[in-house]
Amino acid sequence: MQEVIVINSPTHTDAQNHDRLLAALAAGNSSTRLQAALAAGTRADPALADALVTRSGIEPDFFVRDMLTWALTRLPTETTVPRLLAELRSGRAQARSQALHTLSKIGDRATWSGITGSLLHDADDEVARSAWRAAVVLVPAGERAVLAAELAGELGRGGRDVRLSLSRALVALGEVAEPVLRAALASADPAVRAHARATERLLRDPDAGFDLAVDEAHRIVALGPERTGGAAC
Repeated sequence: MQEVIVINSPTHTDAQNHDRLLAALAAGNSSTRLQAALAAGTRADPALADALVTRSGIEPDFFVRDMLTWALTRLPTETTVPRLLAELRSGRAQARSQALHTLSKIGDRATWSGITGSLLHDADDEVARSAWRAAVVLVPAGERAVLAAELAGELGRGGRDVRLSLSRALVALGEVAEPVLRAALASADPAVRAHARATERLLRDPDAGFDLAVDEAHRIVALGPERTGGAAC
């Protein structure tokens, strides 16, 4: 039987409705939690900030997490941003990842300093991917080249989804990524060279398919410059 929790009732006080909403955020049924997150965003009550941030760090359902992020973006930044920046130091990977995701949605460039090198190179793939996405949204113009160099240090990392996320981040930085990609083409690691070449192709042609770019890059790296028209690897 589906769990039913009344979130808002005209017969209860604001404090009682607040308590019911908090209970619904922790309900066993994901539909109830989704309804609660929607209600929290609709109410936009700063008093809910702690509960929303905490729940984001442990919520197992993607759609509920997405609604929690939306609810947090509805709150004043002076309420949410300090709490989210504190989450970046959490020992829980999901808490770091979701805080980064929410900061990218809020888009406050003053939070750029919170995107540290340790997050960009986090051992957890989802945290690192969230950091890359947040970084390209929040980076000041004068720091874009530095960020490109940091991101290039992750070339060759992980599986397809991780590499695609990194390529998209580098492509989003535009021409400042070109020098670091050219440098990576000289790497001793064939995985790094292939990833750099595929990203370079996407930078030149954003409509090119990533998988095709990767296949072509691996072919070029495997054949070597002497058999591919002199192209450098």
